[in-house]
Amino acid sequence: MLTYLANPERFLRFARIARPVFGVLAIISLGYGLWLSLIGSPEDYQQGDSVRLMYIHVPAAWSALMAYTALASASFVSFVWRHPLADIAAKAFAVPGMAFTFLCLVTGSLWGKPIWNTWWQWDGRMTSVLILFFIYLAYLSVGSLVADRKKAARYASILAMVGFINIPIIKFSVEWWNSLHQPATISNIGAPGLPPEMLWPLLTMVLGFTAFFAWASISTIQRTILIEKSARQTVKSGAKITLDTL
Repeated sequence: MLTYLANPERFLRFARIARPVFGVLAIISLGYGLWLSLIGSPEDYQQGDSVRLMYIHVPAAWSALMAYTALASASFVSFVWRHPLADIAAKAFAVPGMAFTFLCLVTGSLWGKPIWNTWWQWDGRMTSVLILFFIYLAYLSVGSLVADRKKAARYASILAMVGFINIPIIKFSVEWWNSLHQPATISNIGAPGLPPEMLWPLLTMVLGFTAFFAWASISTIQRTILIEKSARQTVKSGAKITLDTL
């Protein structure tokens, strides 16, 4: 599948179908998920209504890690095989990934104040997520700092691959160090988990965030391919005019 989509023309055909599908799925999932989160789900017996921030914070955190994993994978393909579409995809993953990370930090801070009585704590999880935000920012800055496009792609790919070290640190930080964060309640086998009336809104929001990430990434890749295709056609047209003139 990935080999098939590596061809720009085939990707454009895929995008014409996939982009609206993911867009509609994102609208439905986020709309229904927000209704469940704000109205359909109960208060927490300890946290009260502040627990509703979980329905934004957790999907944002999940999406931030997912986006960076996709970015690092595309960067690896770009670095090893120097495939231009992989570099385009990596850049497309970076913008929503950074936005998800910022949203995760903000909602985590808002959620932490009433529960932990502090906006911020320099524990392993919070600090590593903040580092992830700066890695995203550094990755996006490489293109503007390095004029040569090929060199910028190589430097950005190296940064993305090295930065992937931070992902398992984020994941396991609550087990490795003392942390205000509780361990995972969904992904860990044997964890107590959430009651269904809280789990379903959370999973619906995760689906909505994932679909939005897919829609945003496909849209950016599609737009970039079309812009570059148009630029190449303009150059070819200019060359033909020059030859005809001669």
